[in-house]
Amino acid sequence: MQYSDYPSFRNQLISGQSDLAETVEHFLERIESLKHLNVFLDVYADEARQRAQQVSAKLRNGTAGKLAGMVIGLKDIIAYKDHGIQCGSRILDGFISQFSATAVQRLLDEDAIIIGRQNCDEFGMGSSNEKSAFGPTLNYLNEKKVPGGSSGASAVAVSAGLCHASIGSDTGGSVRQPSAFCGTVGLKPTYGRISRWGLAAYASSFDCIGPITRSVTDAALLLEVMAGKDEYDSTAASLPVEAYASFAEAPRASRIGYFKDALDSPGLDPEVRDATLARLEELKKQGHQVTALNFPELKYLLPVYYTLTMAEASSNLARYDGIRYGYRTADARNLDDLYRKSRGEGFGKEVKRRIMLGTFILSADYYDAYYTRAQRVRTVIMKKTAKFLEEVDFLVSPTTPTPAFDLGKKTQNAMESYLADVFTVHANVAGLPAVSVPNGKNREGLPFGFQVLGRAFGEKDLLNFAKSIE
Repeated sequence: MQYSDYPSFRNQLISGQSDLAETVEHFLERIESLKHLNVFLDVYADEARQRAQQVSAKLRNGTAGKLAGMVIGLKDIIAYKDHGIQCGSRILDGFISQFSATAVQRLLDEDAIIIGRQNCDEFGMGSSNEKSAFGPTLNYLNEKKVPGGSSGASAVAVSAGLCHASIGSDTGGSVRQPSAFCGTVGLKPTYGRISRWGLAAYASSFDCIGPITRSVTDAALLLEVMAGKDEYDSTAASLPVEAYASFAEAPRASRIGYFKDALDSPGLDPEVRDATLARLEELKKQGHQVTALNFPELKYLLPVYYTLTMAEASSNLARYDGIRYGYRTADARNLDDLYRKSRGEGFGKEVKRRIMLGTFILSADYYDAYYTRAQRVRTVIMKKTAKFLEEVDFLVSPTTPTPAFDLGKKTQNAMESYLADVFTVHANVAGLPAVSVPNGKNREGLPFGFQVLGRAFGEKDLLNFAKSIE
């Protein structure tokens, strides 16, 4: 099935060139034929078929919503009423959500079709989709490679044509990094642009919901539907939602900044560097002003990010105790034993590592030395980045330092895995919007991503620019 973007598909549905029921069946058959990729943990086949009939009727009588017939997968970290949510973890075995995330409800209100729940690194803690309790997801483009994480399965679903789009979450690059590895578009909005109500918390001051799509047009349309204030989330911004999917026909020349130190890093894959430099030269030829910037604080991004997210994870994941819901050990002699064994058996290795490190960071003896200091450095980074964005319109970089790496390559060394986030964490630390668009492939046919970071709540300009270079 050919698919360029949703507006084209909708026109086909209205003209009768495409049939929604057949489209849903196509996706269901493809999900089944590619089940070895381990993308979907649950497929809502009957529900999707029934909804296709309902939406088709709305299309015929002219009452269909903005997303009528768009088939969407949800990362297993976003709540959908009366459906399971496990965050890729055994600690939530058997849990059924009692409500839908605000973002999900807004998709449903505009007649999207939710086709299933997608695998992910446990509680969003990973950069390869190998840290799920349900096993790794394979990269559709090369099954020996990781798809990225933690929204890796969500990116594979779009790349492999298992749905039109996926909704993931991005705490340090978890929408953009897998998009780079899978050749899709990944958008992380400004913190607070999309409500976090119904998103299982990893690190509350970093977490964002974001779309993974085949086109910038679809990413903009999904943002337009999901964005906006929410009475259930006090951190959701009350700023008006713009018409993100209405693109400027002739985008103006922009001032583009990049960090020279980032492109000179010895850890940057040569082919990724060459592709990024080629894109910068192309931007110059298109009339954009491209400027090299010095950002000495670049080396503090990862330490600040991991110090603060581990601290927040330690606090957020304390609620999973084996008492109220989810996994409970069968071998407990007393209450203390119940807590310890339920959490020890229910959580995976990476989650336990981050909880323990976060607890250490928040301990009385080390709180000021680590947590307080990291918060101060985060403030410096935010102010410095805001200053850069007064001088330029966008900051650009490779999305990742390498293409997709081999399965199992970085599972033994946590630090190697953490370094995969070196370019993406900046947007989360600063709370700014960023988008990854495909930027060519290496000699093995593995895609690269090109990341564009914009001003707070500047998604309209960011997406216009991304559309122009797509």
